[in-house]
Amino acid sequence: MLFNSYIFLFLFLPITLLGFHLIGKNGHVKSAIVWLISASLFFYGWWNPAYLGLLLFSTIFNFSLGFLISIKSINSSTKKIILTTGVIVNLSILGYFKYANFFIDNLNVLTNSNTILNEIILPLGISFFTFQQLTYLIDSYYEETKKYSFLHYCLFVTFFPQLIAGPIVHHKELLPQLVKDTLYKLRSKNLAIGLTIFSIGLFKKVVLADSVSVYATPVFDAAEAGILLTFFEAWIGALAYTFQLYFDFSGYTDMAIGIARMFGIRLPINFNSPYKASSIIDFWKRWHITLSRFLREYLYFSLGGNRKGKIRRYINLMVTMVIGGLWHGAGWTFILWGALHGFYLIVNHGWRALFNKQDKTKTGSFISWIITFLAVVFSWVPFRADSISGANNILQAMIGVNGISLPVGYESIFINYGLSPLKDIFKFNGMFSNHIYSHHDHIYAAIVLIFLLLVISTFFPNTKQLMRNHDKSIFETYKGEMNSSLHILVEWNVTTIWALITSATLLLSIILLSGESEFIYFRF
Repeated sequence: MLFNSYIFLFLFLPITLLGFHLIGKNGHVKSAIVWLISASLFFYGWWNPAYLGLLLFSTIFNFSLGFLISIKSINSSTKKIILTTGVIVNLSILGYFKYANFFIDNLNVLTNSNTILNEIILPLGISFFTFQQLTYLIDSYYEETKKYSFLHYCLFVTFFPQLIAGPIVHHKELLPQLVKDTLYKLRSKNLAIGLTIFSIGLFKKVVLADSVSVYATPVFDAAEAGILLTFFEAWIGALAYTFQLYFDFSGYTDMAIGIARMFGIRLPINFNSPYKASSIIDFWKRWHITLSRFLREYLYFSLGGNRKGKIRRYINLMVTMVIGGLWHGAGWTFILWGALHGFYLIVNHGWRALFNKQDKTKTGSFISWIITFLAVVFSWVPFRADSISGANNILQAMIGVNGISLPVGYESIFINYGLSPLKDIFKFNGMFSNHIYSHHDHIYAAIVLIFLLLVISTFFPNTKQLMRNHDKSIFETYKGEMNSSLHILVEWNVTTIWALITSATLLLSIILLSGESEFIYFRF
């Protein structure tokens, strides 16, 4: 079941929300929790009921191990065995479903064998709920968890807004909220805030992400087919996907946060205008914040972080990012994407080590932003491509390996204005000579839309900034960025104007629902 579907919007969400608050307001807290867990399991099983057993096993197994680890009478060596067992089992399950076919395919190539493994369907959200529970297990071992009931833990794992694609919620963020009796009483302000955030997210997905996706897909499909792309075709495709991915995933996250808030639950923010970043280090503080936190605290620090010298630090950065890439998917393209960001981070940290003083001028900041943004755009190409060859096709076209083709009539202009020496640098077969788009109007529409999304993502306030005085999120970042006059001017308030804006945004998004398009991160 998708957030951007009629059955979710008009049946599942209102029934689940109403039932939860009707049960909870009369003091039946446990019944309200059972109701919400049951609804969450129904939500998950809607996609494939067969994998409900896997989710339940994972939940019961990890809670049981966490409970055993927390028993004070058990010695540390036994606890370490329990933790190791838990980590191995969790990663083995994730590895089988996500990486078995990838491993067999590469083994066949290396050994020239023909081993065949039946196709394994990846369970939705397995990467998210596995990582979420691993943090609980590891923190239990280090005595950083409190004892909670099995029902509370079940809701922590299965809570449907964040179950499929995050945010990756830390147990310290969610579990303490579930034990408060005030959570189970309906509050109009929570509904207003939640509905506003949800509407913004739905608008991002339906109106922005889905609209620009039609300009990204044909380019990547053509690259996989081996078509020699032009410079401008490649850039249109790469930029279109850059904004599709951001508005798709941040839209999902906004919807998840908004839905949770309707239930009185606060989820951590996952995005903070990442395309405003002026360095790759800054980018990873803004993009998929909860994953960055997990990789930093449970992988990078475990490898030694920056405590064992510069060389080891750079190795740890690369290992962390490659594993982060592999977490996204079983493919060499994801490994390449992770390695690219590992390289970016090494260069960024190395630059800062060499030049302690950062350029604070507007020009310096602008140049830093351009370099960062272009680096991110280049990295999204292998992230989206189906194969290394497809990614290579687009990247080569983007850097001009295929030449830069201009409109046919421009050759005479070069000659007439004495630019003949420059004529040999260019081709004059047309900027979009492969006719990837069916009509020239589509090209102009793509350019206008990409420019508009660039402006929105780099100049407009983000959701957190709009709600800054009414949504004190658990995950507070970049407070200094919240104070610009534009952000204050459009700050959300409980007013008639904002009620109308929210209603219009929601209504437009519902009207434009042309089909149930999946979220990109569903396949991760």
